[in-house]
Amino acid sequence: MPGFAMGLFAMIRTLLLAAGASLAFAAPSHAVVNLVANGSFESGLASWTVGGTDTQGFPPVAIFYNSATGYPTGAYGEAVAPNNSPTNSPDGVGDRAAYFVSDRTVDQSLTQSVFLDVGTYQIGFSAYAPANGYRNVGEARFSGTVAGVTLANYTVSSGPVTSWQTFAGVANIATAGLYDVSFVFNTNRVPSKDVVIDQVYIIAGNPPVPGVPEAATWAMLIAGFGMVGFAARRKALVRA
Repeated sequence: MPGFAMGLFAMIRTLLLAAGASLAFAAPSHAVVNLVANGSFESGLASWTVGGTDTQGFPPVAIFYNSATGYPTGAYGEAVAPNNSPTNSPDGVGDRAAYFVSDRTVDQSLTQSVFLDVGTYQIGFSAYAPANGYRNVGEARFSGTVAGVTLANYTVSSGPVTSWQTFAGVANIATAGLYDVSFVFNTNRVPSKDVVIDQVYIIAGNPPVPGVPEAATWAMLIAGFGMVGFAARRKALVRA
């Protein structure tokens, strides 16, 4: 390899190692705690309260991933894949997720209250629409509110289908107290669309999304590659 090319390779390698070190240094040194109890539904619906009106008699349940069984352990024979969308939830994806499926419901809900001190919190959850429910002619409306902040409110036909999507945001708490985590599901026709949710979380602070370098790291890489480009142009001019 010519000496100049080897020099460029060494410079790029140094920049990438420095960026990796920056990311490692930026990682929190303390354990991140999810303030939502049973946010990944591994204990079924423990810590959650079921509310609203359901005239069909199909309350929300905690189904199992990759299970081609019927309600209440699966999504009517469809094996739902585990959540694979990027998330800052400190809880693992686990084996279960919560499933809304009733075709005749008014404000059917899963809720819990979480005590929050004054401060900034990152909040979020992931949602998924099974294919068999998505094909149903009846519409469904789903909303998700965490720590008083509405992160999602959409008709299921306009949301993600057979693809996990994470909804995340920030809650700035000015007064310490209890704040609701609430998921609300509405349908009025048989059969209607369904929704699965998982990895509900509230964590202190507002850390970066996993796998995305922070602004300082991007600046380092951009500046470094600019230096590489400048060196290459200078070498070309010298040779000319």
